[in-house]
Amino acid sequence: MQVQWLTLNLFKTNMKYTLDATGKALGRVASAAAKILIGKESTTEYARNKVISVQVEIINASKAKFTEKKLRDTLHERYSGYPGGLKQLSAALVASKKGYSELFNLAVYGMLPGNRLRKERMKNLKVTE
Repeated sequence: MQVQWLTLNLFKTNMKYTLDATGKALGRVASAAAKILIGKESTTEYARNKVISVQVEIINASKAKFTEKKLRDTLHERYSGYPGGLKQLSAALVASKKGYSELFNLAVYGMLPGNRLRKERMKNLKVTE
């Protein structure tokens, strides 16, 4: 008996969604993108164990609505694996180093289910400044 650990069953529909972030809050746009990537936007193709082939593009990421308090108080953590290797960066520092697109990537990544399909779903997300 042969065991296959992970087989990705991709639907053959190539849908493309474009979300404009101009004047909208980060979380609202990110939750809409996560819902599309999971597949709950189209009711006929939703299966929780499959990755559907949709492309989600978020445009005008730098024109989204960010408050000063949100940029200052929101912390993003990285851990190197070594003792004392926990780094906490504010959202303003992440935006200045890697751009506002990284904030959208981190937000959508946190809203997707934490399973083996998360990485495959994130490949279908494109964020432009």
